Amino acid sequence: MTISFSLAGKAALVTGANTGIGQAIAVALAEAGADVALAGRSEPAETLRMIGATGRKAVSIAADLSTIEPVDRVIDEAVNALGRIDILVNNAGIIRRNDLADFTEEDWDAVVDTNLKSLFFLSQAAARHMAAQGSGKIINIASLLSFQGGVRVPSYAAAKSGVAGVTKAMANELASKGVQVNAIAPGYIQTNNTAALQADETRNRQILERIPTGRWGSPEDIAGAAVFLASPASDYVTGHILAVDGGWLAR
Repeated sequence: MTISFSLAGKAALVTGANTGIGQAIAVALAEAGADVALAGRSEPAETLRMIGATGRKAVSIAADLSTIEPVDRVIDEAVNALGRIDILVNNAGIIRRNDLADFTEEDWDAVVDTNLKSLFFLSQAAARHMAAQGSGKIINIASLLSFQGGVRVPSYAAAKSGVAGVTKAMANELASKGVQVNAIAPGYIQTNNTAALQADETRNRQILERIPTGRWGSPEDIAGAAVFLASPASDYVTGHILAVDGGWLAR
């Protein structure tokens, strides 16, 4: 059964892999046997070192995914460096918070462009290569707000709801070409992005009271789901949004 989860001989591209969830996913893919390209604005020095320790190849691709301008270059560089692209993990994203009455067009566009528009067009570029080789896995990072509305994050909720929808739309078109498209919806995960929530005693208690498992998730909790969705074990899974949330949505 272990061979079903092996990524030996595969090439992956992970966006936003400098820290947190993206870093954990990139390292887990390497541990499963994949070579990994890392795309983002910051040099992912620690992630490169961690992947290097697994014995797999790792390359960094500088790209600001707040626009779609670099998407074709990113895919081309990944293919040139690794020889092919079998796995794309769309993890890069941002969030902007403000009261509904004060939310600006700038904050709306910044979040939707990064979290949804760039995700789609990067997937489109990767899918061309995957379809040509007859196989591939696209994994989008959605959110609990793909299912819920949240508070003070309207553009994030809109974008992540869009991620769920476009995941299903891409899955429908690409299944006949041997490409599976799925998404992971993380719950409350201990990362730099949630540091303020963890530090807020009242909010932290409220969150933990809602989570049946009684704890925050770790980036490694998301990484395991990503390895499954990247591997042959998930070949009959497509168009699915997998919540990894400690049971939050079940409450």
